[in-house]
Amino acid sequence: MTESRTGATSRSDPDAERTAVEPTATVTPARMRDEHDAAPLVSVVVPTYNRADSLTPTIESVLAQTVSDLELLVVDDASTDDTESVVTGYDDDRVQYLRHDENRGGSAARNTGIEAARGTYVALLDSDDLWEPRKLERQVACLESRSDDWVAAYCGYDRQRSGPDSRLRVLVDAILPSVEREGMEGGEELVTESLLLRGFSTGGSSTLLVRRDVVQRMGGFDESFQRQQDWEFRNRLLREGKLAYVDAVLVRKEESAPPAAETIERSIRHYLDTFGEDVAALEAEGHDVTGRHLFIVARAFLSEGNFRKGLYYLRRSHLPTVRQYADVAYAAARGAATRARARLS
Repeated sequence: MTESRTGATSRSDPDAERTAVEPTATVTPARMRDEHDAAPLVSVVVPTYNRADSLTPTIESVLAQTVSDLELLVVDDASTDDTESVVTGYDDDRVQYLRHDENRGGSAARNTGIEAARGTYVALLDSDDLWEPRKLERQVACLESRSDDWVAAYCGYDRQRSGPDSRLRVLVDAILPSVEREGMEGGEELVTESLLLRGFSTGGSSTLLVRRDVVQRMGGFDESFQRQQDWEFRNRLLREGKLAYVDAVLVRKEESAPPAAETIERSIRHYLDTFGEDVAALEAEGHDVTGRHLFIVARAFLSEGNFRKGLYYLRRSHLPTVRQYADVAYAAARGAATRARARLS
Protein backbone atom coordinates (compact mmCIF):
# COMPACT_ATOMS: atom_id res chain seq x y z
CA MET A 1 0.00 0.00 0.00
CA THR A 2 1.23 3.52 -0.66
CA GLU A 3 0.89 6.98 0.75
CA SER A 4 0.71 9.87 -1.70
CA ARG A 5 2.69 12.99 -0.89
CA THR A 6 3.31 16.19 -2.77
CA GLY A 7 4.96 19.54 -2.08
CA ALA A 8 5.08 23.23 -2.89
CA THR A 9 7.20 26.10 -4.22
CA SER A 10 8.47 29.70 -3.71
CA ARG A 11 10.48 32.61 -5.22
CA SER A 12 13.29 35.07 -4.40
CA ASP A 13 16.30 36.94 -5.76
CA PRO A 14 19.68 35.26 -5.39
CA ASP A 15 21.26 37.46 -2.69
CA ALA A 16 24.36 35.34 -2.21
CA GLU A 17 26.26 32.60 -3.97
CA ARG A 18 27.66 29.66 -2.04
CA THR A 19 31.04 28.36 -3.16
CA ALA A 20 31.02 24.64 -3.85
CA VAL A 21 33.18 22.57 -1.54
CA GLU A 22 36.27 21.36 -3.36
CA PRO A 23 36.41 17.55 -3.54
CA THR A 24 39.05 15.95 -1.34
CA ALA A 25 38.91 12.56 -3.02
CA THR A 26 39.70 11.36 -6.51
CA VAL A 27 36.75 10.96 -8.87
CA THR A 28 37.25 8.34 -11.55
CA PRO A 29 34.92 8.10 -14.58
CA ALA A 30 34.31 4.61 -15.97
CA ARG A 31 34.17 5.87 -19.54
CA MET A 32 35.86 8.97 -20.97
CA ARG A 33 33.49 11.21 -22.87
CA ASP A 34 34.51 12.62 -26.19
CA GLU A 35 34.84 16.40 -25.81
CA HIS A 36 32.76 16.80 -28.97
CA ASP A 37 29.81 14.81 -27.59
CA ALA A 38 26.63 16.87 -27.78
CA ALA A 39 25.35 18.03 -24.41
CA PRO A 40 22.20 16.17 -23.35
CA LEU A 41 18.90 17.78 -22.43
CA VAL A 42 18.90 16.30 -18.91
CA SER A 43 21.70 15.19 -16.58
CA VAL A 44 20.45 12.68 -14.02
CA VAL A 45 22.53 12.49 -10.83
CA VAL A 46 22.25 9.36 -8.67
CA PRO A 47 24.37 9.32 -5.48
CA THR A 48 24.82 5.87 -3.99
CA TYR A 49 26.60 4.01 -1.21
CA ASN A 50 26.52 0.23 -0.76
CA ARG A 51 23.21 -0.23 -2.54
CA ALA A 52 24.24 -2.63 -5.28
CA ASP A 53 21.21 -4.82 -4.54
CA SER A 54 18.67 -2.02 -5.09
CA LEU A 55 20.49 0.11 -7.67
CA THR A 56 19.47 -1.77 -10.83
CA PRO A 57 15.73 -0.87 -10.70
CA THR A 58 16.67 2.78 -10.12
CA ILE A 59 18.96 2.83 -13.16
CA GLU A 60 16.36 1.03 -15.26
CA SER A 61 13.72 3.62 -14.33
CA VAL A 62 16.03 6.34 -15.69
CA LEU A 63 16.87 4.52 -18.92
CA ALA A 64 13.15 3.84 -19.45
CA GLN A 65 12.33 7.57 -19.54
CA THR A 66 10.45 8.84 -22.60
CA VAL A 67 13.09 11.59 -22.70
CA SER A 68 16.04 9.63 -24.10
CA ASP A 69 18.31 12.67 -24.53
CA LEU A 70 19.93 12.28 -21.13
CA GLU A 71 23.09 11.30 -19.32
CA LEU A 72 23.04 9.25 -16.13
CA LEU A 73 25.79 10.11 -13.64
CA VAL A 74 25.98 7.48 -10.90
CA VAL A 75 28.25 8.74 -8.13
CA ASP A 76 29.61 5.95 -5.95
CA ASP A 77 30.51 7.35 -2.54
CA ALA A 78 33.27 4.76 -1.88
CA SER A 79 31.04 1.70 -1.72
CA THR A 80 32.51 -1.61 -0.58
CA ASP A 81 29.96 -3.81 -2.39
CA ASP A 82 29.43 -4.57 -6.11
CA THR A 83 28.17 -1.10 -7.03
CA GLU A 84 30.89 -0.50 -9.64
CA SER A 85 30.20 -3.73 -11.54
CA VAL A 86 26.45 -3.04 -11.49
CA VAL A 87 26.89 0.39 -13.09
CA THR A 88 29.70 -0.40 -15.53
CA GLY A 89 27.83 -3.50 -16.67
CA TYR A 90 25.45 -1.31 -18.70
CA ASP A 91 26.27 -1.18 -22.40
CA ASP A 92 24.80 2.29 -22.77
CA ASP A 93 26.90 5.38 -23.54
CA ARG A 94 24.51 7.50 -21.47
CA VAL A 95 25.60 5.79 -18.23
CA GLN A 96 28.61 7.33 -16.45
CA TYR A 97 30.24 5.91 -13.32
CA LEU A 98 31.99 8.33 -10.95
CA ARG A 99 33.65 7.20 -7.73
CA HIS A 100 34.90 8.87 -4.57
CA ASP A 101 38.06 7.37 -3.08
CA GLU A 102 36.63 7.92 0.41
CA ASN A 103 33.12 8.19 1.79
CA ARG A 104 32.09 11.85 1.90
CA GLY A 105 28.30 11.72 2.31
CA GLY A 106 25.25 12.13 0.11
CA SER A 107 25.54 15.89 -0.40
CA ALA A 108 29.14 15.60 -1.62
CA ALA A 109 28.14 12.79 -3.96
CA ARG A 110 25.35 14.90 -5.42
CA ASN A 111 27.78 17.80 -5.87
CA THR A 112 30.25 15.59 -7.75
CA GLY A 113 27.47 14.69 -10.18
CA ILE A 114 26.29 18.29 -10.48
CA GLU A 115 29.84 19.48 -11.26
CA ALA A 116 30.15 16.87 -14.02
CA ALA A 117 26.67 17.52 -15.47
CA ARG A 118 26.37 18.96 -18.98
CA GLY A 119 22.61 19.00 -19.50
CA THR A 120 20.27 21.95 -19.73
CA TYR A 121 18.54 20.49 -16.69
CA VAL A 122 19.72 18.47 -13.69
CA ALA A 123 17.45 15.82 -12.18
CA LEU A 124 18.28 14.22 -8.83
CA LEU A 125 17.37 10.66 -7.89
CA ASP A 126 18.15 8.71 -4.72
CA SER A 127 19.50 5.25 -5.41
CA ASP A 128 16.55 3.43 -3.83
CA ASP A 129 13.79 5.49 -5.51
CA LEU A 130 12.07 4.92 -8.86
CA TRP A 131 10.65 7.17 -11.59
CA GLU A 132 7.60 6.68 -13.75
CA PRO A 133 8.55 6.71 -17.49
CA ARG A 134 7.13 10.18 -18.25
CA LYS A 135 8.62 11.92 -15.23
CA LEU A 136 11.26 13.92 -17.09
CA GLU A 137 9.06 14.50 -20.15
CA ARG A 138 6.32 16.13 -18.11
CA GLN A 139 8.67 18.25 -16.03
CA VAL A 140 10.65 19.52 -19.01
CA ALA A 141 7.40 20.40 -20.80
CA CYS A 142 6.19 22.22 -17.70
CA LEU A 143 9.29 24.40 -17.40
CA GLU A 144 9.59 25.09 -21.11
CA SER A 145 6.00 26.33 -21.19
CA ARG A 146 6.71 28.97 -18.54
CA SER A 147 8.82 32.10 -18.26
CA ASP A 148 12.46 32.18 -17.17
CA ASP A 149 11.33 32.99 -13.61
CA TRP A 150 10.48 29.31 -13.20
CA VAL A 151 13.77 27.56 -12.50
CA ALA A 152 12.68 24.13 -11.24
CA ALA A 153 9.78 21.70 -11.10
CA TYR A 154 8.73 18.91 -8.75
CA CYS A 155 5.94 16.34 -8.85
CA GLY A 156 3.77 14.10 -6.71
CA TYR A 157 5.12 10.90 -5.19
CA ASP A 158 4.12 7.70 -3.43
CA ARG A 159 5.95 6.53 -0.33
CA GLN A 160 6.18 2.78 0.09
CA ARG A 161 5.52 1.91 3.73
CA SER A 162 7.58 -1.03 4.98
CA GLY A 163 8.18 -2.94 8.20
CA PRO A 164 5.94 -4.96 10.53
CA ASP A 165 3.82 -1.93 11.45
CA SER A 166 3.31 -0.68 7.89
CA ARG A 167 -0.40 -1.59 7.82
CA LEU A 168 -1.03 0.35 11.02
CA ARG A 169 0.76 3.42 9.68
CA VAL A 170 -1.17 3.31 6.41
CA LEU A 171 -4.39 3.19 8.44
CA VAL A 172 -3.30 6.15 10.56
CA ASP A 173 -2.38 8.05 7.40
CA ALA A 174 -5.88 7.45 6.03
CA ILE A 175 -7.63 8.55 9.23
CA LEU A 176 -5.31 11.39 10.20
CA PRO A 177 -3.66 12.70 7.03
CA SER A 178 -0.50 14.76 7.32
CA VAL A 179 -0.53 18.53 7.00
CA GLU A 180 1.22 18.41 3.60
CA ARG A 181 -0.65 20.34 0.93
CA GLU A 182 -0.53 19.25 -2.68
CA GLY A 183 0.63 21.38 -5.56
CA MET A 184 2.00 24.53 -3.93
CA GLU A 185 3.89 26.72 -6.39
CA GLY A 186 5.80 29.95 -6.04
CA GLY A 187 9.07 31.49 -4.99
CA GLU A 188 10.66 33.06 -1.94
CA GLU A 189 7.41 33.37 -0.04
CA LEU A 190 7.42 29.60 0.35
CA VAL A 191 10.59 29.70 2.44
CA THR A 192 8.28 30.84 5.23
CA GLU A 193 5.94 27.90 4.60
CA SER A 194 8.95 25.59 4.67
CA LEU A 195 10.32 26.94 7.95
CA LEU A 196 6.89 26.83 9.59
CA LEU A 197 6.34 23.20 8.48
CA ARG A 198 2.85 24.14 7.30
CA GLY A 199 2.58 21.64 4.50
CA PHE A 200 5.09 22.68 1.86
CA SER A 201 7.19 19.71 0.80
CA THR A 202 8.74 18.45 -2.41
CA GLY A 203 9.14 14.95 -0.99
CA GLY A 204 12.93 15.10 -1.16
CA SER A 205 15.28 15.63 -4.09
CA SER A 206 14.06 12.68 -6.21
CA THR A 207 11.08 14.73 -7.41
CA LEU A 208 13.15 17.71 -8.58
CA LEU A 209 14.19 18.90 -12.04
CA VAL A 210 16.33 22.07 -11.89
CA ARG A 211 17.97 24.26 -14.51
CA ARG A 212 21.67 23.38 -14.48
CA ASP A 213 22.86 26.99 -14.56
CA VAL A 214 20.82 27.68 -11.44
CA VAL A 215 21.93 24.66 -9.41
CA GLN A 216 25.58 25.27 -10.33
CA ARG A 217 25.29 28.96 -9.43
CA MET A 218 23.95 27.86 -6.04
CA GLY A 219 27.02 25.69 -5.48
CA GLY A 220 24.90 22.56 -5.23
CA PHE A 221 24.22 21.04 -1.82
CA ASP A 222 25.65 22.18 1.51
CA GLU A 223 28.00 19.38 2.49
CA SER A 224 27.89 20.31 6.17
CA PHE A 225 24.40 18.74 6.43
CA GLN A 226 24.00 15.03 7.26
CA ARG A 227 20.21 15.34 7.29
CA GLN A 228 17.79 18.09 6.23
CA GLN A 229 20.07 18.75 3.24
CA ASP A 230 17.01 18.63 0.97
CA TRP A 231 15.27 21.28 3.08
CA GLU A 232 18.31 23.54 3.06
CA PHE A 233 18.78 23.14 -0.71
CA ARG A 234 15.10 23.80 -1.39
CA ASN A 235 15.10 27.03 0.61
CA ARG A 236 18.10 28.38 -1.30
CA LEU A 237 16.53 27.26 -4.58
CA LEU A 238 13.39 29.23 -3.80
CA ARG A 239 15.55 32.33 -3.52
CA GLU A 240 16.83 31.77 -7.05
CA GLY A 241 13.43 31.61 -8.75
CA LYS A 242 10.05 29.93 -8.83
CA LEU A 243 9.27 26.26 -8.39
CA ALA A 244 6.54 24.67 -10.54
CA TYR A 245 4.46 21.59 -9.79
CA VAL A 246 3.51 18.75 -12.14
CA ASP A 247 0.21 17.34 -10.89
CA ALA A 248 0.97 13.63 -11.19
CA VAL A 249 2.52 10.93 -9.05
CA LEU A 250 5.74 10.28 -10.97
CA VAL A 251 8.13 9.09 -8.21
CA ARG A 252 8.03 6.05 -5.95
CA LYS A 253 10.04 6.56 -2.79
CA GLU A 254 11.24 3.57 -0.82
CA GLU A 255 11.12 3.99 2.93
CA SER A 256 14.52 3.58 4.53
CA ALA A 257 15.53 3.09 8.14
CA PRO A 258 15.39 6.36 10.11
CA PRO A 259 18.69 7.92 11.19
CA ALA A 260 19.75 8.00 14.82
CA ALA A 261 17.92 10.55 16.96
CA GLU A 262 21.20 12.29 17.78
CA THR A 263 21.83 12.78 14.06
CA ILE A 264 18.39 14.34 13.68
CA GLU A 265 19.03 16.51 16.75
CA ARG A 266 22.27 17.90 15.28
CA SER A 267 20.80 18.41 11.82
CA ILE A 268 17.68 20.24 13.02
CA ARG A 269 19.77 22.59 15.16
CA HIS A 270 22.16 23.18 12.23
CA TYR A 271 19.19 23.87 9.92
CA LEU A 272 17.67 26.39 12.34
CA ASP A 273 21.06 28.08 12.79
CA THR A 274 21.61 28.26 9.02
CA PHE A 275 18.33 30.15 8.57
CA GLY A 276 18.66 31.99 11.87
CA GLU A 277 17.67 35.40 10.51
CA ASP A 278 14.49 34.02 8.95
CA VAL A 279 13.67 32.08 12.11
CA ALA A 280 14.18 35.15 14.30
CA ALA A 281 11.96 37.29 12.06
CA LEU A 282 9.14 34.72 12.12
CA GLU A 283 9.40 34.23 15.87
CA ALA A 284 9.24 38.02 16.34
CA GLU A 285 5.87 37.78 14.58
CA GLY A 286 4.69 35.19 17.10
CA HIS A 287 5.45 31.96 15.21
CA ASP A 288 7.06 29.16 17.22
CA VAL A 289 9.42 27.98 14.47
CA THR A 290 11.86 26.35 16.87
CA GLY A 291 9.09 24.49 18.71
CA ARG A 292 7.72 23.05 15.47
CA HIS A 293 11.13 21.63 14.56
CA LEU A 294 11.94 20.36 18.04
CA PHE A 295 8.86 18.15 17.77
CA ILE A 296 10.72 16.19 15.09
CA VAL A 297 13.62 15.71 17.51
CA ALA A 298 11.31 14.71 20.36
CA ARG A 299 9.59 12.10 18.22
CA ALA A 300 12.94 10.61 17.17
CA PHE A 301 14.16 10.17 20.76
CA LEU A 302 10.82 8.77 21.92
CA SER A 303 10.90 6.21 19.08
CA GLU A 304 14.32 5.04 20.26
CA GLY A 305 13.08 4.63 23.82
CA ASN A 306 15.11 7.57 25.13
CA PHE A 307 12.23 9.04 27.12
CA ARG A 308 14.37 11.47 29.09
CA LYS A 309 15.55 13.37 26.01
CA GLY A 310 12.26 12.76 24.21
CA LEU A 311 10.25 14.41 26.98
CA TYR A 312 12.84 17.19 27.27
CA TYR A 313 12.27 18.15 23.64
CA LEU A 314 8.54 17.45 23.77
CA ARG A 315 8.10 20.07 26.52
CA ARG A 316 9.74 22.58 24.18
CA SER A 317 7.75 21.51 21.13
CA HIS A 318 4.82 23.03 19.32
CA LEU A 319 2.05 20.54 18.43
CA PRO A 320 -0.70 22.29 16.46
CA THR A 321 -2.41 19.22 14.93
CA VAL A 322 -4.20 16.10 16.09
CA ARG A 323 -1.90 14.10 13.82
CA GLN A 324 1.13 15.24 15.79
CA TYR A 325 -0.39 14.07 19.07
CA ALA A 326 -1.02 10.70 17.41
CA ASP A 327 2.59 10.66 16.23
CA VAL A 328 3.78 11.23 19.81
CA ALA A 329 1.69 8.33 21.06
CA TYR A 330 2.98 6.05 18.31
CA ALA A 331 6.60 7.08 18.92
CA ALA A 332 6.26 6.46 22.66
CA ALA A 333 4.72 3.02 22.07
CA ARG A 334 7.49 2.13 19.65
CA GLY A 335 10.12 3.29 22.12
CA ALA A 336 8.55 1.27 24.92
CA ALA A 337 8.61 -1.84 22.73
CA THR A 338 12.28 -1.20 21.91
CA ARG A 339 13.16 -0.93 25.58
CA ALA A 340 11.19 -4.08 26.41
CA ARG A 341 13.03 -6.06 23.73
CA ALA A 342 16.36 -4.76 25.05
CA ARG A 343 15.52 -5.91 28.60
CA LEU A 344 14.47 -9.36 27.40
CA SER A 345 17.66 -9.82 25.40
